[in-house]
Amino acid sequence: MIGQGATTNVYLTVDTELSSLHFRRHGVAGLEANFASSILGRTEAGDFGILYQMERLDAFGLKGIFFVDTLVALVAGQEMVDRIVRPILEAGHDVQLHAHAEWLGRSKSGPTDGRGGRNMADFPLEDQVRILDYGIERLLAAGAPMPVAFRAGNYGANDDTLRALARVGIACDTSYSPDYAGSVCGITLPRETTAPVLHAGVIEVPVSAIAGPSGGSRHAQITALSAQEMIAALAYAALNHQAAFTIVSHSFELLCRQRTRPNRIVVRRFDRLCEVIASSPRLRSATYADDPPRPEPAGEGVDWLPHSLARTLVRTGEQAVSNGLYGEQVAGMPVSAAAPAFTVRDRLIAPLQTLTPLQQIALDILMAV
Repeated sequence: MIGQGATTNVYLTVDTELSSLHFRRHGVAGLEANFASSILGRTEAGDFGILYQMERLDAFGLKGIFFVDTLVALVAGQEMVDRIVRPILEAGHDVQLHAHAEWLGRSKSGPTDGRGGRNMADFPLEDQVRILDYGIERLLAAGAPMPVAFRAGNYGANDDTLRALARVGIACDTSYSPDYAGSVCGITLPRETTAPVLHAGVIEVPVSAIAGPSGGSRHAQITALSAQEMIAALAYAALNHQAAFTIVSHSFELLCRQRTRPNRIVVRRFDRLCEVIASSPRLRSATYADDPPRPEPAGEGVDWLPHSLARTLVRTGEQAVSNGLYGEQVAGMPVSAAAPAFTVRDRLIAPLQTLTPLQQIALDILMAV
C-alpha cells in the first residue's frame, strides 16, 4: 500500500497514569482499585491495560513508548511507580517520563512545598526544574534508565517546561499538540508544526494530527481517530517522506468511559493499527531510547492529511456506535432512548465503510459542490 523507500518512524506512545479523579473520590483507600482500573485495565472480561497492550505490540513485533507519570509517588509511594515501570522494562519496551501536576497539590512534602497547579505551565521555571528532578529520581529508583523524552500531563507545558527539560538533561519533549495549542499547551510554535524542531533548548516532537473541517485539526489519538483515518494519515506521512509520526494512547485507552469493560471497537482499532504498522515497509516502529527523532529546520515538514468528509462521516458513525454500546448517554439521552436513532444512522453510515479511496474522493467532491 505504501510502497518501497525511506521509512517513517512511528512513535506509538502510551501515557501511563493513575486517575487523579479516582483519587479525589476514594483517596489512599482506593489506590489498589485505581491501579487495577487505570494501569491494568481490569474488567470482568479480562485485563486491557498496559500488559494487554504490550502483548499485542509483541505479537506484531512492535515497540511501545510508555510515558509513566511518576508524580503519583507523592500520594502512593515509590512502590506504586515500581509496579508500573518494572513490567514495561521486563517486556523490553521504552519507558519515558510523564508528569501530571495535579498530584502536587495533594502532598505537602513534594518538590513545590505544597504549591499546586493543574499543569506544568502553572509553575515558574525553578519549580518545573524541581518537579522534573523529582520525577526522574522516581523513574531511576524503579530501575528505568535516564529518560530522554517527556510529555506533560494534559499537554500542559510551556516554553519554560522545555527550558527546564534542557536543564535536567532531557533532550526531547512531545507535549505539543495542535488541538491544544493556545489553550492548556503554551509552547510557542506555529500551530501547523508537524516535524520535530529545536525549540527552547530541546527537540519538540509534535503529536501528529489530520486536518479537520474549517481549518481545524484532530490529533492522532487511538480514541480520537477511526482506524481508517489513522491508516490514511500514516500512508500520507510515508508517501510524503515524513520522518516521524506520533500517536497518543493511554494505559486505560481500551476501556469504556466508565472503565468497567473493554471498548471492543477501540480494541479492534488498536489491533488494526498495529497490523498496518507491522506490515507496511514504509513504516517503522520506533522508540525514543533507540531511535530519537532528529530536528528539522523550522518551517519544514509535511502538511496534515487533508480533510475528507467521507472519513469524517465514517468516524462519526463509528463513535456514535461506540458511545451507544460503551457509554452511558448519547447527546444527553440514555442509550436505550437513543436506540431508534442508531438504527437510522447505521443504515446511512454502513455503506461508507466499504468505499474505495477513489469513491471517497468522489464523495468529497460531490459534498463540496
